[in-house]
Amino acid sequence: MTTMAEHLVDVDERALSAARAQLGTETIQDTVNEALRRAGSEHARRVNRRLDLLACADLIRREQAWR
Repeated sequence: MTTMAEHLVDVDERALSAARAQLGTETIQDTVNEALRRAGSEHARRVNRRLDLLACADLIRREQAWR
């Protein structure tokens, strides 16, 4: 279930127009919500890639780190 809240914000009209064209959205609400979803999922992908890289790293054992 998606929780919605109402917010009053000033929006850059040029950026909104460009985002609508890029995202294929019609309304301000749809444009903002889609942009937020995409930004959030891109962040999650970057975090997951970094965690995968760390998981595959050949790290020395903690006991040996101080020797």
